[in-house]
Amino acid sequence: MSRPYEELLNGQKVLRDAPGVRHELVCDRLHRLLVASVTDVAGIHLPAPRTTLHLAPHVQVCPDLALIHPATGAIFLVVEVVSRDDHRPDTVTKKDIYDSFKVPRLWMVDPRYDNVEVYHQSDFGLRLHAILAGREVLAEKLIPEFAVTITELFAGTLPK
Repeated sequence: MSRPYEELLNGQKVLRDAPGVRHELVCDRLHRLLVASVTDVAGIHLPAPRTTLHLAPHVQVCPDLALIHPATGAIFLVVEVVSRDDHRPDTVTKKDIYDSFKVPRLWMVDPRYDNVEVYHQSDFGLRLHAILAGREVLAEKLIPEFAVTITELFAGTLPK
């Protein structure tokens, strides 16, 4: 069972509600797929879901998933599974934080609409690279073993 958790977003303590069942099913599926994909990729660390990441004294985030380079501690990919009743911290506040810390990749996984927004860091900040749905494939060239169709990602989860 999920529990509420706290984040420190730009100096503000934010109490987050416990994620719902569908959120957790999608998060767990994505975590298992990433674990299987990064085991042979040297230098990539996948912490447990919602591990607290201390980005600055005033910023402590608990992303649903993150890939980290252990040698540098730099975050390579952040995954936020958007919660139905608590989406603003993920889709606005934390997205801005990840942008300011130059996180190379951000996936916003949205069980409300069964889609994934993929953002890539550019010279002008995080930019929307793709919105994936249906039979489109979520993949990342820097994780060659990882690929999942959006339909598979959301398959068998509870109704919206």
